[in-house]
Amino acid sequence: MARPDGVVDLRSDTVTTPTPAMRRAMADAEVGDDAYGEDPTVARLEALAADRLGTAAALYVTSGTMANQLALRVLSRPGTEVLCAERAHVYRYERAATAGNSAVQLRPVPDPEGRFDPSVIERAVADAGAHLPPLSAVAIENPHMPASGRPWPAAEVAAVADAAHAHRLPVHGDGARIWNAAVATGASPRELCAPLDTVMFCLSKGLAAPIGSVLCGSRAAIDEAREQRARLGGAWRQAGIIAAAGIVALETMVERLADDHARARRLADALAARFPGSVDPARVETNIVCADADRLPSALVERLARCGVLCGMIDAGTVRFVTHKDVDDADLERGVAALDTIRQEDP
Repeated sequence: MARPDGVVDLRSDTVTTPTPAMRRAMADAEVGDDAYGEDPTVARLEALAADRLGTAAALYVTSGTMANQLALRVLSRPGTEVLCAERAHVYRYERAATAGNSAVQLRPVPDPEGRFDPSVIERAVADAGAHLPPLSAVAIENPHMPASGRPWPAAEVAAVADAAHAHRLPVHGDGARIWNAAVATGASPRELCAPLDTVMFCLSKGLAAPIGSVLCGSRAAIDEAREQRARLGGAWRQAGIIAAAGIVALETMVERLADDHARARRLADALAARFPGSVDPARVETNIVCADADRLPSALVERLARCGVLCGMIDAGTVRFVTHKDVDDADLERGVAALDTIRQEDP
């Protein structure tokens, strides 16, 4: 289902529009002042999120970046480092916020497969004895967006968390698309998140709610995050109007993510067939296709846009395509046809 202007938008799953059920829920939402803890719809969303992920509490916030930043502020200590993947969202795409918000620097480690080994934690801890900054926390991203959204299996999440906890290091999970990871791996969100001290997920990506993310964790961690949210100007008032859409998203939009995954794999197959080496379809397990720009026609993003197909760059060498509920089979075929047109222009 392309946009009303006929454009097929594969830039991100954040471009999704609310479903009719979400719009009805928003119109009918019971609201109160959430800064006073009096919005029943926000409370219901937070309770639902905590239950689905198996945590004691949850906090509704404006964005995934805010949720990540609140978690790192709560878990880390000023003057220390947080270990993360070198292509992690918290490292690359949050405007160096951790340094400004928490007086913490990030220590990136290689992530060629979208994940890192527990041994890097042991090495980083040992480095503190050689005058390097000490670690105070670890962050993982599941699924890992720049690796074509590759999910972490539950066993690997547990192994990294065990290594961190052995050194009393808390672990935060950037689970912006954790529901995609659950669908792709067959593990429940509770299983994927059980070893983590905090975890966040976005409602406004594949789940198609118009706004918001949820940070989940222990009661103490969420109480502190709520305090820090207020310091950042993030307290809500009658936020139940938008929280209502988040409830519908959690209750109705998760299972259909498998359709997005299947379309992403078909798109990856099409790219690989037309532009060999641009992407490995076997690594596309969720709804993201990241392709090597050097193996693609020049100015592909701009040329596809002229064909009515939108995609984007996540860095100078990577073109990204993201499937979502507003891209159907016909839209995907239009995207593939546009690729064929461009290939014919560059024989």
